[in-house]
Amino acid sequence: MESKPQRVFKPGNGASPPALTGRVAEQAVLSRCLADLRGNAAPPHDVVLVGPRGNGKTVLLRWYQHACAQSQPAVDAVWLTPTALPSQTALFDVLAPRRRFARLRRPWVGIASVGAVECASANGNNLAEALTSRCRRRPLVALLDEAHTLDLAVGAALLNASQQVRVAEAPFLLALAGTPGLTTHMDGMNASFWSRLGEGELGIGHLSEEAAKQALTEPLNAHGVAIDAEALAYVVAQSQCYPYFVQLWGDALWQRHLATGAATIAAELAEAVQPTVAAQVANYHQRRFAELESEGLVPAAAAVARLFVQRDADAASNQDVDAALAEFGIDNAGERYAKREALNRLGYVWRPPNQQAPFRWYAGIPSLMTHVLKEAA
Repeated sequence: MESKPQRVFKPGNGASPPALTGRVAEQAVLSRCLADLRGNAAPPHDVVLVGPRGNGKTVLLRWYQHACAQSQPAVDAVWLTPTALPSQTALFDVLAPRRRFARLRRPWVGIASVGAVECASANGNNLAEALTSRCRRRPLVALLDEAHTLDLAVGAALLNASQQVRVAEAPFLLALAGTPGLTTHMDGMNASFWSRLGEGELGIGHLSEEAAKQALTEPLNAHGVAIDAEALAYVVAQSQCYPYFVQLWGDALWQRHLATGAATIAAELAEAVQPTVAAQVANYHQRRFAELESEGLVPAAAAVARLFVQRDADAASNQDVDAALAEFGIDNAGERYAKREALNRLGYVWRPPNQQAPFRWYAGIPSLMTHVLKEAA
């Protein structure tokens, strides 16, 4: 008899789940860009994936990296992180390696009292020229995760180079992923054109109930395990369709299946693993609460939590959030805006892109608000 794997579900940081569900629209946008590249054309825009942590932005980037690797004709994909790009020189080294583009490098400019610095404009132009040359040999995708922490000068050079390569009609795509604070961070890069993304600005939030169910049932069924309707409804409700929690639940259910040999996961089994999952969720909540504490945001977070939890609201307007903060005693409009944006940057609340007016705020992790109210009390 074939032994069953010890791990099927993958709760963690960026590991691809066994079933990538609920991202059909986002995958379609990325696939259209890949079709452009395969046709040796530049997509009309960069791609920006934005959303609270734990919703699967890194997973989508990894899916796209794999899609590029499997593409015919070939499309290169390079994975970038801000820590690997501390300077424009490092950016050049990654996207246009020295051995291939040495002739396009300009010498460093010396300033007696400061030391050696780069000529930023010249270096940026050289990067665009080198990228254009590289992409005309083979299409290239640059995938940048955690982009909300990217150095502003490096980000400006990258965005400008991407635009120049696109204008030169070379097949290049820049795809960035980050928390809801990414768009504000990019506004500080002095590249105002970046926001003209069209369909390329993708909000990555919670799964639909149907997608959450599929994320659980498909991997279980693939290994000969069923889950009854009552248990499935219970688990999906407990997970709040938050992708990370869905994986936590799936892993707990799988481990209980291995221990009991049950061919069908019933409600009793799901309820039996609830304390295990609840402890992991609480630990995750406490880490998020500590972030709020470190930035002095607990009072503001509690005020917003009352708005969502006590009214059992799924969404709130700018005016609702401002009123909740004002009730707590934050009377200055500028201070209310700053608190709201700080909570947005951490993904405590966020405003998904491409909404129809009036724009609405949503909870990054609904159960975190209940935790904040308990801790703040």
